[in-house]
Amino acid sequence: MEPKDLEKQQLILKEYGKNIQQLVRHVTGIEDRERRTQSAYTIVEIIKQLNPSVKQENDQKLWDDLYIMSNFTLDIDGPFPMPEKELLGKKPQPVGYPKGQIKFKHYGRNIEKLIEKAIEIENDEEQENAIIYIGQLMRSFHSTWNRDNFDDGIILDDNKTLSKGKLHIDLEKVRENALFESNTRRDFKIPHIEEEHSKKKNNNHGKKFRPSHKKRR
Repeated sequence: MEPKDLEKQQLILKEYGKNIQQLVRHVTGIEDRERRTQSAYTIVEIIKQLNPSVKQENDQKLWDDLYIMSNFTLDIDGPFPMPEKELLGKKPQPVGYPKGQIKFKHYGRNIEKLIEKAIEIENDEEQENAIIYIGQLMRSFHSTWNRDNFDDGIILDDNKTLSKGKLHIDLEKVRENALFESNTRRDFKIPHIEEEHSKKKNNNHGKKFRPSHKKRR
């Protein structure tokens, strides 16, 4: 074997240094399997002692690196199986992104989801509260995106588009009562917040209030 090829073999994983990788090559050549296994455990402990930062690493990663440094020739009774050589250097699978195009990007996906929930509400009063709450959010997002060109009518038009005409509220009522102002009182709650509130209420149910009695002087 030429010196250049030997150098490349010794530096399979540069972060562990040349000496560790030479030890791995030496242990790989030990004929006795039990002694070879014990020596591999010793190398892992040496790595942890020389590199305190790797103590936070998963033990399986250290053993995987040991197999990699041996070029997948280390035959031992280790705590973890030898990783597949084909997986080394394999490109990760592409991350899936949400399907479907967002109609208005400045509102985001969550507004569309809230509108879908509001459409399912059967009670007219509760649905109107939901429309007001969503309108307040849309107004805040829209004003951040475009402060110069803003009107409640734009919010209602966008709401109508996103709900496919299934959500209605009178524009004059919105303007007269400033319903889309952020300081307007609303009774509508986001579904997950309402569920948490009901859970807390149920947990406190049955607990009796005991008034404190103070002695009079």
